Amino acid sequence: MKLLIADDDPQMVRALRITLAAHGYEVVVAADGAAAIAAAAQSHPDLIMLDLGMPRLDGIEVIQALRGWTNVPIIVVSGRTGSADKVDALDAGADDFVTKPFQVDELLARLRALSRRSLPAGGESAVSFGDVVVDLATKTVTRAGTRVHLTPTEWRMLEHLSRHPGALVTRQDLLKEIWGSEQVSDSGYLRLYMSQLRKKLEQEPRTPVHLLTESGMGYRLVL
Repeated sequence: MKLLIADDDPQMVRALRITLAAHGYEVVVAADGAAAIAAAAQSHPDLIMLDLGMPRLDGIEVIQALRGWTNVPIIVVSGRTGSADKVDALDAGADDFVTKPFQVDELLARLRALSRRSLPAGGESAVSFGDVVVDLATKTVTRAGTRVHLTPTEWRMLEHLSRHPGALVTRQDLLKEIWGSEQVSDSGYLRLYMSQLRKKLEQEPRTPVHLLTESGMGYRLVL
């Protein structure tokens, strides 16, 4: 598994490179935004990990540039803790966001989750709600006949809900499905991803009728 790390903190990069190499990753590094784009085009990584505050091009600009030609999973690892920064990164096309400082075990779990691709369950094909069609076999989503781009993490969340239409899916179930561990803490990430899904799939994202929150418990897909 080839991983591109884009960060201008040499100590952070050195530590991550040693840790991730020990877990079987082939690590490529870039020290600024422009170098990150060039490295991605040259090395074709399977995953990209990047900081937001980089010279030449910042992380948001890098994500936007990458999304013009690749769907490679992108995880942001940043010291910025504001909700607006997380939303901007997800809107630009990032798949996950980890705040520095972080636990190595959690970072590894998130990387594993991004690298996984689930096989469709036997007998299931498609789920429809409103003008949206979720094709579980081909892992595609269309709205009014137009293809909707979802990040890998958004897809995993929608896929899990689509496999249990009408049922309450707890936050713990979603955390385990998306990140592979019930120990991964929910720091508002599920709310952010649900917000992104509603923007892409609901007629009125602020007053959803299909992707519903069950306060204090989890989420429900209503067909």
